Amino acid sequence: MTGAGEWLRTAREERWGILTDLAFAVVWVTLVEGVAYLLEPPTWVYYMLMLAGIVAYFGFMWNVELAIRQQNR
Repeated sequence: MTGAGEWLRTAREERWGILTDLAFAVVWVTLVEGVAYLLEPPTWVYYMLMLAGIVAYFGFMWNVELAIRQQNR
């Protein structure tokens, strides 16, 4: 079992990744909630938009990684 100190060290090392994940999640859920509020779609559309956030997240992170690699060349 890992200790609290090890957990804190890991969190400090990965803080920008954690903050990026949190920011993306907040923005995505806000957009989906806005669409759901304005358009009042069926419930299954709401859930599909939430699930699409998973694909959008990995696509976003893949593009960020590609941009960083290209910039470092």
